[in-house]
Amino acid sequence: MPDPLALAISTGEPAGIGPDITIGALLQLAGQNGHARYHVLGDAHLLASRAAALGVVHAWERRIAEGEVVIHHVPLAVACDPGRLDARNGPYVLAMLDAAIAGCRTHAGAPARYAAMVTAPVQKSTINDAGVPFTGHTEYLAEAAGVPRVVMMLAGPQPAHANAMLRVALATTHLPLRAVADAVTVPLLIETLSIIDADLRRWFGIARPRILVTGLNPHAGESGHMGREEINVIEPALAQARDAGIDARGPYPADTLFQPRHLRDADCVLAMYHDQGLAPLKYGTFGHGVNITLGLPFIRTSVDHGTALDLAGSGQAEHGSMIEAIRSAVTMAGHANGRHASARPPH
Repeated sequence: MPDPLALAISTGEPAGIGPDITIGALLQLAGQNGHARYHVLGDAHLLASRAAALGVVHAWERRIAEGEVVIHHVPLAVACDPGRLDARNGPYVLAMLDAAIAGCRTHAGAPARYAAMVTAPVQKSTINDAGVPFTGHTEYLAEAAGVPRVVMMLAGPQPAHANAMLRVALATTHLPLRAVADAVTVPLLIETLSIIDADLRRWFGIARPRILVTGLNPHAGESGHMGREEINVIEPALAQARDAGIDARGPYPADTLFQPRHLRDADCVLAMYHDQGLAPLKYGTFGHGVNITLGLPFIRTSVDHGTALDLAGSGQAEHGSMIEAIRSAVTMAGHANGRHASARPPH
């Protein structure tokens, strides 16, 4: 038997539900992934007190004693109460991320300590109020890894197809709508499609990914009558991507693409902007979706929701998305380490 895959889990904003959903997910997963060991990054005292608030102290301590869960103590700057933000703990959140990133990188030829990292939600305002410019996990990880571009992809189960995943990647992310059309360029789309294609092969074991691409305008521009971005930008980018061996199809009208009959044979949908792609995905998968960053030299998954300060320590936070984020990281790491067969044969 190979050694268990080591996963780093950053527990996120200490005043939010990150510690809660980490504990809840790992207790539910206990014994299910014998080929994985979970390295939890966070303040050990905070995790113990949150386990007490959730009424699971003995079960949590058992997982630690048995070695399935390993706590890597990162001390809080100041004590933290559930639901109460404190900017002094902003550097604490970044310290957990930095430890996870360092563990996922190779050093002087030595293998990485962690096969993947999973992140609980953070509160951007706390980090910024601490004096550290921070726009989000994705941007922070890209800068730390030294990569010029990453791609945000969310994934979740397709309600109409058992065991099928809906994956939606974004050409642009957190931009005002009026800025999207100018941001969508041929080089951007080619680079985005190249990252999606490469990482679906590398992390998901898909031999030849099939990528469906939305248009930007209503009805995908309707032959130029509702905008020419499809003709001038998207179609030329798809042609160049296909010349490079990427199976990219479209552009399709976004209002009709997200139907089971269209998605049945798709491995990923590339949407032009945030709400175009994530509204239909979250409608069907919220609470069980996974946020995956493509284009990094390591695997990173996360939940599909925020810090939910009002639920911290209450025992009411749902941990389904964290379970799926952990499971996805284990599966992706398995493909990267050759422990899974290809998800689809060449065709």
